[in-house]
Amino acid sequence: MDSSEIDYSRKWHVMAAVGMGIFLATIDGSIVNVALPTLVREMDTQFAVVQWVVLSYLLTLATLMLSIGRLADIIGKKSIYASGFVVFTIGSLLCGFEKTIYWLIAFRVFQGVGAVMMIALGMGILTEAFPPKERGKALGTSGAIVSIGIILGPTLGGILIDALSWHWIFFVNIPVGIIGTIMVIKFVPRTSPAKGQRFDFAGAVTLFISMLAFLLAFTFGQKFGFSDYKIIMLFSTWFLFFTLFLISQLKIKQPMIELGIFRNSLFSINLFTGFITFISSAGVVLLMPFYLENVLKYNPSHVGLLLAVVPISAGIFSPFSGMLSDRVGTRKIASAGLLILLIGYISLITLNEQTTALGYILRFLPVGIGIGVFQSPNNSAIMGVAPKEKLGIISSLLSTTRTLGQTSGIAVIGAFWAFRTAAYAGASFGRGAMRADSSAQVGALKDTFTAVAIIMSLAFLLSIWALIQERMQTNRVQA
Repeated sequence: MDSSEIDYSRKWHVMAAVGMGIFLATIDGSIVNVALPTLVREMDTQFAVVQWVVLSYLLTLATLMLSIGRLADIIGKKSIYASGFVVFTIGSLLCGFEKTIYWLIAFRVFQGVGAVMMIALGMGILTEAFPPKERGKALGTSGAIVSIGIILGPTLGGILIDALSWHWIFFVNIPVGIIGTIMVIKFVPRTSPAKGQRFDFAGAVTLFISMLAFLLAFTFGQKFGFSDYKIIMLFSTWFLFFTLFLISQLKIKQPMIELGIFRNSLFSINLFTGFITFISSAGVVLLMPFYLENVLKYNPSHVGLLLAVVPISAGIFSPFSGMLSDRVGTRKIASAGLLILLIGYISLITLNEQTTALGYILRFLPVGIGIGVFQSPNNSAIMGVAPKEKLGIISSLLSTTRTLGQTSGIAVIGAFWAFRTAAYAGASFGRGAMRADSSAQVGALKDTFTAVAIIMSLAFLLSIWALIQERMQTNRVQA
């Protein structure tokens, strides 16, 4: 049926179906993070290798996201979304049965293909299913579902690792995937895409190569050093193919991305500030299991419970900030969220070897609240500029900034923490960053959170500038 004929009375059925995909993708990411120290021990590997259990998944998302979004605008969203459920569920089964680290990484790539088919289109489907005046509420609710998945992931993951084995962190996805597939087939409407559209294969290939080279450069840079010739070659490859991608987008009639949309400075700032928040949060999520387990000596189940502080607080505030942004506008609420988030990251600088569970919770509460307050109105503002025939690509563009931020955050912040740990540990660093003395790890954490706070200050200042510009535009219109 045509998108103009969507029955808004069934919007919550669509939310339930899409929510299953959101839940599946987020629970998988968070449940794997808490298992990283266990995988290092049981597979007798190093931190640099086990990172790829997370990075391979995120690389798959980042490199395919925009292509899937554009493809959905051409052939329709429902079939791709439902297929994503099937691929992801099969990938979870393969990961659960694997016993070697390199095959596990390979199956995470397969799993990521299914995840990208869901993540790229979730917000586009919801934006289409809800009336514009309720967009913030819809995206705020989806943000709460993300938080539920993140909360349940480390908590359930810690329990499963303690009671059974790490293999069950993947098996838990299977019943959710089966139920979600049925719900998508039953509830998500099949909209008719605009006719006469063509897929930009040249743009898809050049974008894929450029993004892969960019992310690999950041990832391997922490191992070889960013001045190594191999890293320089990767960055050169990124620059060459990204330039070719931009040239092709300017010349082709139906490009992957309409570059003209970036002339809207407020839209571009929304994407950029979201990108910065994901860089910061991904790096923190990567390091906290090691801090809690190696420095504070908590077991995996306790680590899972403490990691739930941020998603719980984010999940509580996300729906309310979304509904509030529908009434008073997105910019004010998003700026307030960034300020709260900045305060939270500044408080993390005081973490030490004697931090109690309560002290950890109190420091991370503003981080979670800030994320919850910021993301829903920011996402709503981005999706609000998308015409119906471009919902797939704008939704995937938003998701791409998230996955790029997460991947870059893991690589860059992980490398910075390891570098600072080496500086504090001195000769004893030969054992590796996660086996260095507690004092060295904590000192590196303080430096890392200081850097994160500085980056977050930039995002907050940009958002304030955009708020001023928005008010000036409003005043000119009223005059």
